[in-house]
Amino acid sequence: MNHFDYNLLKVLEVLLEEQSVTAAASRLYLSQSAVSKQLAKLRETFDDPLFERTAHGLRPTPRAKQLAPELHQILQQLEQFTRPEAFEPAQSTREFRIHLVETAYSLTYPFFMPSMLSQAPHVSLNSQTWNHESKEKLLKCEIDMAICSREWDERSPLHVKNISQDLNYVELVRDYPVCLFRKDHPLLQEEWNLAAFLKYRHLQVTFGGIDRWLLDEVLALDGLCRDIAVNMTDFYSAMSLCERCDLILSAPARYAVKMTKHFDLITRDVPVDVVPGNYVLLWHNHFEHDPGHRWLRELIIGNVNGEVRS
Repeated sequence: MNHFDYNLLKVLEVLLEEQSVTAAASRLYLSQSAVSKQLAKLRETFDDPLFERTAHGLRPTPRAKQLAPELHQILQQLEQFTRPEAFEPAQSTREFRIHLVETAYSLTYPFFMPSMLSQAPHVSLNSQTWNHESKEKLLKCEIDMAICSREWDERSPLHVKNISQDLNYVELVRDYPVCLFRKDHPLLQEEWNLAAFLKYRHLQVTFGGIDRWLLDEVLALDGLCRDIAVNMTDFYSAMSLCERCDLILSAPARYAVKMTKHFDLITRDVPVDVVPGNYVLLWHNHFEHDPGHRWLRELIIGNVNGEVRS
């Protein structure tokens, strides 16, 4: 270990995540042969095969699994140790990792990305969709930040007050649910109220790792529930289906306003009394004083909040 190349640790981390030499090589911008040679050095260093080849890719050995949590911590410490005290956006090549709920992309990226690309032409964002593992990744500092949905309604388990004390947050966009249905839907011949809302079957889009919406939590308090005919994971496809049948689709209002420009759908407020929720930017306390992290946070907050105010 006297002449150990610490760059090999990054290769090991990516191999553990991708479990494929081909995928790791692509992500590291290296050839497959280069990654294979570095894996051979890692095997020699740790005196362990580290990975076994299977029909589904590489399978980490018990030793590799044992190294994984310590490896991430060591790389994070090395990154912090070697990172300059000042952050110069124009010179930086830093990659930020961010998870977002699907509906947040169109409400945030178009407003802060132009400024980011202008100020920091070599900085990049590794974006992934918010999922059930995203919160844990935030708490482990495996991602830099996230944009997800949280509620102000006291009846919701996703209330802002329940955000972990290890995380900081800023509200970006306040939003509330609306209903969408086709222009010839029979409910247009009826009074729009809770009875009409519950009379017809519903199309639900599950997003942001949330299986149950606030409006369903509120309805359940009165012993009521929606009749969900189909559950999907893509709003665009759901709206396309909604145009062609008598299902009702509930969606966040700001997102719906943008998307319904592409569809022939009617919009109505949800006839359930709920407090508007919000999209929040989340990050771990660990990054609070990181100059580059602070620069990106302020860029997102300033541009997105500025768009909302305008």
